[in-house]
Amino acid sequence: MSLNSIVTPLDSAILETKDQYKVYFKIVNHAFKNLQDALAKNDICNPIEVTFIKQYCELLTYSLEAFRIKYLFDDEEKMRVDLTESGFPNYLEFRYLINDLSLRYEHLNKLPQVETLKKEFLETLLKDREHISERKLRQAASIIYYTSVDKNYIFRRFIQGKIITNINKSDGEFMVSWSFYDITLNRAFICFLNFDLYKESVSEYTPKIYEVLEDVANRSMSLDMMAYAIDKKLPKLLPKKLKVMDFGPLHNIFAKDELDITHVLLQGIVDKTVAISAYAISISIDEIYSSGNFSEGNIFNRQELQLWEHKKRQKYLFTSHRVMQLLYDKIPETLHSLTIDPIEIPELKLN
Repeated sequence: MSLNSIVTPLDSAILETKDQYKVYFKIVNHAFKNLQDALAKNDICNPIEVTFIKQYCELLTYSLEAFRIKYLFDDEEKMRVDLTESGFPNYLEFRYLINDLSLRYEHLNKLPQVETLKKEFLETLLKDREHISERKLRQAASIIYYTSVDKNYIFRRFIQGKIITNINKSDGEFMVSWSFYDITLNRAFICFLNFDLYKESVSEYTPKIYEVLEDVANRSMSLDMMAYAIDKKLPKLLPKKLKVMDFGPLHNIFAKDELDITHVLLQGIVDKTVAISAYAISISIDEIYSSGNFSEGNIFNRQELQLWEHKKRQKYLFTSHRVMQLLYDKIPETLHSLTIDPIEIPELKLN
């Protein structure tokens, strides 16, 4: 099956061949690697935020590499790329990955020993001068998958970052980050909260902070709703700034959404105006700042909550120079709606 002929059930596009897997994983890894550098070079995020973004992206790319190993020689199961405005694996793929690894020893017991498989490979290649069968290759890939992939490094629905002390106290004495993979949008989000504490030590309040963040800030929602929930459930925490970064959609040959950028890119690939490896990745950033406070509750149970001021949503697009030219030619009005001009990242070359 060719790269342009991908089976598309209702909720996902299925990667069918080794070539498709190869191209897809190269696109995603290339996108996240260059995205981190571009965020730092263009002052979109401060150095501390970039450090945390790098760590979360490493978990995501590690998970994608685990997918690559898992599906490389599996003829029965295929990885699914989400069909909504995503371009990334469906969240269920991450769930399946974690479930697989929790049963790793049961799976390994059903596979041949490594030394036995090595001996069979050598005999087939050197003695019989034949190709290794697909069944043996699948067994080898499964052994690598179950013995080399660490489930502790798999990107999960919610990932908690550490609380750090800010060097610049103007936005709050402390900052905490976290990330989640939204199960509706099938995209990764990274969040940063700057805050002060009222009559409470950070060491004693940290478990409560972590508990609340995982409970109320684990999915995509309006910033007002997220900030209010955090503020309400953590009376000793005084939030000063909340920043949420939406990583995606990833516009590429495997995306099947209705976005203008995706359609222009796909048409460009069909017309051979751009290479099959061409892609663009959209990033949006929402921020709110505390501009005051108000009281809620009765005289016996009164709580001070924050009033929030919104910063205009920032929208960025990262892509190669050739794709940028194509988009300016076809949909200039879409690019003019970005916060700044599209940011150039190196072109991905497959060979």
